[in-house]
Amino acid sequence: MGYLLLAFPHRFSAIFCFAIAYLNLYCACVNFPFLARGSSSSNSQSHSAPMRLRFINFITALVCLPSCFQMSRVFVYGTLKKGQPNYFRMFNSTNGKAEFIASACTTEKYPLVIAGKHNVPFLLNIPGQGHRVNGEIYKVDDAMLKFLDDFECVPTMYQRTLISLEVKQWLGQTEGEETASRGSITEAFVYSTTSYQPDWPALPSYESYDAYGDHGLKYVTREARD
Repeated sequence: MGYLLLAFPHRFSAIFCFAIAYLNLYCACVNFPFLARGSSSSNSQSHSAPMRLRFINFITALVCLPSCFQMSRVFVYGTLKKGQPNYFRMFNSTNGKAEFIASACTTEKYPLVIAGKHNVPFLLNIPGQGHRVNGEIYKVDDAMLKFLDDFECVPTMYQRTLISLEVKQWLGQTEGEETASRGSITEAFVYSTTSYQPDWPALPSYESYDAYGDHGLKYVTREARD
């Protein structure tokens, strides 16, 4: 079963990782004469450094530097999907970077309801109730993840948690040991809520959300709200 590596979802963690990797790479270059343009004194110092430390510094740098630039995955099921009212926000460069990689559905059932005076789709964090929910997986950078947290009003309205997903169609490149075939299982962040009105679990539940569907509950965009 292929699982997602969610490395450094916050900016501070990424900066910290980069600093550690840079420091180790610097140490490795100082200790390896053929990796640095050091002076003769630097080269002489390199011969006195323990070989084990040189090796650890160099390998740590090689491992940490790529991970500083890894991206997170987010599963969207509502107005951020293709063809929906807020889809444009996923590809607004001022918000960050996002790349569509797969269509998928939740491995567990959840209630996906339309609620509130603005007819907002909510995924209620009640596993085992409702339907397996269809949506899309996006690979996002730290800036986009922060934007989505703000957009979804985390943690007051929504909470960002990991969710298990079954791949329906994979369009992204295979990364590492990730199994990208249809039916494989992966994980991504999802915005669901435990902050809902008592009557919401009894509302009609949907497998797939469409703001323009025949449910007659027109979504009110943020720009059009009072």
